[in-house]
Amino acid sequence: MCGIALIISGIRIDLSSTLVDATSPPPKSHQRLEFSVDDLKAALRRRGPDSLGSKKLLLHSNNPTSIDDRQIFSVIEDRSSSLNGKAELLFIGATLQLRGLYPIFQPFLDSSRNALVYNGEIFDGIHVGSHGNDGEVLMHTLAQCCSCKSHNGCEEKGRSSVVDVLSSIKGPWALIYWQDSSKTLWFGRDALGRRSLLVHWPTEDDARFLLSSVSPPSSLEQNLDPEVENGISKLNFWEELPCGVYSLSMDVSELDRCFVGELRKHEWTNAMLMELIKWERIFVEPTTENCGFSHCETHLGEHNIHSACSDIISESGPIPASVPCSMSVQRVLNALRKSVMQRSSLHTIFQAVICGRRQEEIAPVAVLFSGGLDSMILAALLNECLDPSYEIDLLNVSFDGQFAPDRISAKAGLKELRGIAPLRRWKLVEIDSDLSNLTSETKHVMSLINPANTYMDLNIGIALWLAAGGDGWVYEGVTSSNDVDQQRVKYISKSRIILVGSGADEQCAGYGRHRTKYKHGSWVGLDEEMKLDMQRIWKRNLGRDDRCCADNGKEVCLTS
Repeated sequence: MCGIALIISGIRIDLSSTLVDATSPPPKSHQRLEFSVDDLKAALRRRGPDSLGSKKLLLHSNNPTSIDDRQIFSVIEDRSSSLNGKAELLFIGATLQLRGLYPIFQPFLDSSRNALVYNGEIFDGIHVGSHGNDGEVLMHTLAQCCSCKSHNGCEEKGRSSVVDVLSSIKGPWALIYWQDSSKTLWFGRDALGRRSLLVHWPTEDDARFLLSSVSPPSSLEQNLDPEVENGISKLNFWEELPCGVYSLSMDVSELDRCFVGELRKHEWTNAMLMELIKWERIFVEPTTENCGFSHCETHLGEHNIHSACSDIISESGPIPASVPCSMSVQRVLNALRKSVMQRSSLHTIFQAVICGRRQEEIAPVAVLFSGGLDSMILAALLNECLDPSYEIDLLNVSFDGQFAPDRISAKAGLKELRGIAPLRRWKLVEIDSDLSNLTSETKHVMSLINPANTYMDLNIGIALWLAAGGDGWVYEGVTSSNDVDQQRVKYISKSRIILVGSGADEQCAGYGRHRTKYKHGSWVGLDEEMKLDMQRIWKRNLGRDDRCCADNGKEVCLTS
């Protein structure tokens, strides 16, 4: 998990040709929010504690085809508000390193004067060796891309476009990339929005263009009460960047020799991504014939047929209607297992982290654990994927001590996990808190969930932030399934990777409103509601969850 940002000054950006977000009003004039570059760096550093860097690029209107070589490889401390005919692009990157043999520093720069800040994982689509680093490999791949203004690639030269490369990535990502040969800035996030990227579009009172993984705390008004009339809901400084790939092509106005930027949003060139965005099922109304077994309904119950027996889209395509339900379930399980394996692989960087410690005392991967179905499945699959000598931390938050439903179910789940994997060292990390005593923490989490601004967002955000922090209690001597006679001791999880079941309810109809939709609209109504959930999950859930968990310097892995 990394933190990335960009601040652009001195460029007039035309937004009229692009529907930035059909759900958002056009940029309005409002109070300019003042926060320093150091404030932004501090917020990003919490996401990427291993390294922090920044580079400033200057564009000169008298020679728009080149960038000042003296400045591109150095940080400029000049904070002058007047650019004197120059445009300024300040890249900031903080890194939590999980892959690679050697320490990595962002922003990435190459000999062709391209620049990249990257937050993501590449599991497939672009080859990354077991000892390679995602960002370095991506930087090299992007450098080979066509720089034609059409941005469609050069087929006759065998060169891909930037959009082609980004469309090929399998994994969560957000990035900001400067392609010097075309004087074009590229930015965006994956099709599901699993990595946060906020944007401030230029307004009358604040002409800067900003991108950031997270909002600095100081950019909020003094009144931090959610949903109040004059609070952050009205301010609306930041927006969640809608999923997709964007380009900002730079040019110089013939009228006043000032820099202008043309913004475009590009379609994915990967057909599978287009299908994913549509989120359309072949069988909206499942039947026993679709399942292949006449007793499927008897075993699963009417309300579970849809999620258990509908088509599963995988690399090999949809499951034929004649395939038995049990085989469909197995393919889902195999896909989840592969997902967990990819996200929990221990790369070389871990060897340095664990040096000098006994392997049996290390828990490199943790699970946000409520004891519910999704977290139980993740924990069980992680047990299959992770070397048995490693511990697994199960992070559980309670605001009502030992009597909270999630604490009770977590203990029951722990007992079951110990039954199926008695040799594994499981640690249930009990994180106890009281919402009434979280004044400073609440203010901090308010900045993390921004631009989300409801009490529900805040409550979910605090729970995720506390859980990812891993600061709680464990019982010593976990060889026994009974904790009554064991000592409860302070414990802080050091896991750098956290598995989270976000998206399970949206994909498997786990909310109460799904039952209501089914009751009033049958399968068609339920299907429409689930489709709506998945097409807006980037804005309602995933960006917020990413910001709250990653603030603890953790790699948040969504496996559902």
